[in-house]
This record gives sequence, structure tokens and C-alpha cells, in this order.
Amino acid sequence: MNTSFKILFTLKFCLFFQLGYAQNPIIKDFFTADPAPIVYNDVVYLYTSHDTASTTSKNYEMKDWLVFSSTDMVNWEYQGAPVSPKTFSWATGDAYAAHCTERDGKFYFYVSTFHKEDENSKGGAAIGVAVSDSPTGPFVDAIGKALVVNEMTTDNKHGWDDIDPAVFIDDDGQAYIYWGNGSLKWAKLKDNMIEMDGPINYLNPENFIEGPWVYKRKDLYYLLYASKGEKAEQIDYAIATSPEGPWEHKGVIMESVPNSFTVHPGVVTYKGKDYFFYHNGVLPTGGSYRRSICIDYMYYNEDGTIQKVIQTEAGVEAVD
Repeated sequence: MNTSFKILFTLKFCLFFQLGYAQNPIIKDFFTADPAPIVYNDVVYLYTSHDTASTTSKNYEMKDWLVFSSTDMVNWEYQGAPVSPKTFSWATGDAYAAHCTERDGKFYFYVSTFHKEDENSKGGAAIGVAVSDSPTGPFVDAIGKALVVNEMTTDNKHGWDDIDPAVFIDDDGQAYIYWGNGSLKWAKLKDNMIEMDGPINYLNPENFIEGPWVYKRKDLYYLLYASKGEKAEQIDYAIATSPEGPWEHKGVIMESVPNSFTVHPGVVTYKGKDYFFYHNGVLPTGGSYRRSICIDYMYYNEDGTIQKVIQTEAGVEAVD
């Protein structure tokens, strides 16, 4: 075996070892953040933010949202960038956290970006909704205007409090949208998924910062969110017997992540297992503005409380 072949063999072996035993982060060709997974027709679709900031940047640069799919939770296929702020004529600025959900064969993509200064808003963060007949797009603006503008919420004075939408549809068909930075807002949605059905409500969960995620398991409702850690965000959760609360704070389920001062939860049950999605900054040249999505297992106690999520490099195993 000559020297060149030995070197090539060694490199291939190392690559195999890394791919086989260091799954996290799961996406290595892009810097991705703010995971929003859904299951549709036995496929997991993962919607993400897309960090494009340079290694010297001191702020976010996020120009579009990406979609990936998997049928085994290990191999992820890139499905494109079907939505960007340019999808919305009223929008400007970056593509912050988003959430997609399916209803009656249509896919509704709720985004947070910024609003142009015009007759509808003086600017600031806003939430829009796009719609498609496919989970991978193409998506178009569903209503031609923002669903939420900064002037609609007045409890916080900063202009970026209307971000990070998360949508939940209960067993009875009632849909809810949750969002916020600095405080948690929520409202009912009409069946058409593009209009609010009632007033905006306000919550102040313990240590809440941003990034809510709401789902139901058995008879309990779960509210997960990015919370205040000692030096960076971590993930707290609360439980309730109704999607409207009252919410009982249950503590921290994941500590701060390496090399990123933000973290964002996403939860999905797939083929009988529970998965917790989050982001960190561990890829080469990564950081708080160049983040990467990871997956680890999620476990519950008999009373429905959540066990601490253990961050690993190995990630999860493939499922059939």
C-alpha cells in the first residue's frame, strides 16, 4: 500500500467514523437554526432559519428559510429555500424563526421578520403567513399583509417583541398561535388559519425570553421556551390541562448549548420515539450567528414531566 493510498484510506476511515458516531449537528452543509419539525405522511419535514453571517459579523444575517426531510431521523435531504422575506411585499430585513403546520391538505408557514414603514405599520418585528399545497413549497403570501404588526402588542416597548411564532392545533380543531420576545403572546386562530379569532392574550412564564413551542401529549399540554440561563439561553417548560393555561412552570429541561447564546426548541414524535431539536454553534467557524441544528432523544416520567435532555455528539439512531 503506497503512501498516497494510505492517506486517502485514513481520511475516508475518519470521515466514516465521524458520520457514524457524531451525527450532531445534523445539517453540515448550511448553518441552520430555530428548528421547526412536523410529521406528514410518515415523513419528517424540518423547517429552519438560515444563518449566512460572516465569521466576523456581530449580528444576524438570515435571508431565507430552508426545508429538509427525513424518513429515518439520521439522513436529511435538502428540499430548498421556499420562503424568504421577499415572499411578502410588506416585509423587510431578516428571516427569523418560523413554524409550519398542515391543515386540510394545505401548509401554513408562519414567519417572523420586519415590517416596512407604511400605512399599516411604523416598522418593527411582524409575523406573516404563507401557504402552499406542498410541505416543500412553493409558498405565497396567504393574506397580502402581516398577521401581527408591532402596534398590535403594547406590553413591551422594544420593536422586536413580535417574533418566533409557534402554531398548535388542538384535538377539537381549534388552532392557537403563540409568539413573543420578552413576554409570551397567544391568540386563537380561525379555521382558515390566516385570521385571529379573538383578542391577543399575554403571559409571563418564569424566565421567558423567546422561542415558544406548544404541543399536546396524552392529557397534558406542554409549553417549551428559551429562558434565562446564567450566561446564555436554556430551555424551560411548563404544563397545563388546556392550551390556554394556566401554565405550571416545571423547570429547566436543557442547559445552555456550546458556542451560542441562543437556543430554540422543537419537538416531534416519530415512529414511536420522542425527539428534541435545538441548535448550537459547534460546527467549524460556527458561533452565535452561525448556528447548527441538533437532535437528541426526549424522555418523559410516568407523571408526564420531562426528563433533562442530554446533549450528545452521537445524536440519535436511524429508525425504519
